[in-house]
Amino acid sequence: MIKFLDLQKITESYEPEISQAVATAVKSGWYLLGDETKAFEKEYSKYIGTKHCIGVANGLDALRLILRAYIEMGAMKEGDEIIVPANTYIASILAISDNRLVPVLVEPDINTYNIDPYKIENKITTLTRGIMIVHLYGQNGMHPEILRLAEKYNLKLIEDNAQAHGCYYDGKRTGSFGDASGHSFYPGKNLGALGDAGAVTTNDNELAEVIRALANYGSKKKYENIYQGLNSRLDEIQAAVLRVKLLRLDADNQHRREIAQYYIDHITNPEITLPFCLPPVACRLDHVWHLFVIRTPQRIKLQAYLTENGIQTLIHYPIPPHKQLAYKVWNRLSLPITEKIHYEVLSLPISPVITESEVESVVQIINEFQIIGA
Repeated sequence: MIKFLDLQKITESYEPEISQAVATAVKSGWYLLGDETKAFEKEYSKYIGTKHCIGVANGLDALRLILRAYIEMGAMKEGDEIIVPANTYIASILAISDNRLVPVLVEPDINTYNIDPYKIENKITTLTRGIMIVHLYGQNGMHPEILRLAEKYNLKLIEDNAQAHGCYYDGKRTGSFGDASGHSFYPGKNLGALGDAGAVTTNDNELAEVIRALANYGSKKKYENIYQGLNSRLDEIQAAVLRVKLLRLDADNQHRREIAQYYIDHITNPEITLPFCLPPVACRLDHVWHLFVIRTPQRIKLQAYLTENGIQTLIHYPIPPHKQLAYKVWNRLSLPITEKIHYEVLSLPISPVITESEVESVVQIINEFQIIGA
């Protein structure tokens, strides 16, 4: 079986460093708000290129806390609108509605799967307070038009960088362009912890201070609570693991690019739509290939065929947010591009530890699908 993502093998590839780092954290006797978290925050903010990094419990909380902080600072209020891609993972949208803000869905570009920058302006109203872009599947979603609109309408620009650690745009890393950015370190991410973990990066001093307090029960000083906050903190063990893995992140991302290049060069099945990316893929820093996502109208048949041939695949994501029961008020919406993407996408195995022979097998079996499935 060629696993979609072999987390055990990935973790083993960092040994003995991870075990040593965890042991050091455990033996320290300090498990929250300690030296490991402080060190990771410093190292990750330097890596991303921002003044501040605040470690939090997970990626959803990172986005929730950014918006909550803006509400506490008076930049947003209940009922204000945040523009967000219609085809994102639902966490981006949950962060908005959880703060009693209104998500405004914008269709993606069918080629990049990121928000279509030229469809945003028509959705801006007098209630719009921000644009949340998602660097989906690891590909940069920033665009000059988005920056122009944020400046023109004085909107907060929030990046969901959960899938794009290490990605570049215009010479800077994603996660450093917006007013603030949320990061997820869920184990399957390019930079993954051994459990839930997340962070916020920003250059805004006041925002960073408010988020740090909100994430710690609304407290800047123990037992003194200035906000009705949350308990959302990055623990010392996860921080220690992330520090080890951060050192190899760029090399791991480059390996992903090389796998993506091989897939793009060698998958020739006419039933398959490959990811759109300007060549040469392996040299482009604006994609870190968190996922390698193909499209086909024959997705169910192709996925079953690949499973039968020992290749594990996943769907990111099978149901669009506006068709979820959680947002049943949207269920009658027609978003044809989003729906086409969700009904056709299939993610192939890609990781820092997948072997050359495994990648070759995936390609060979996919290319034979045309004959077997005809």
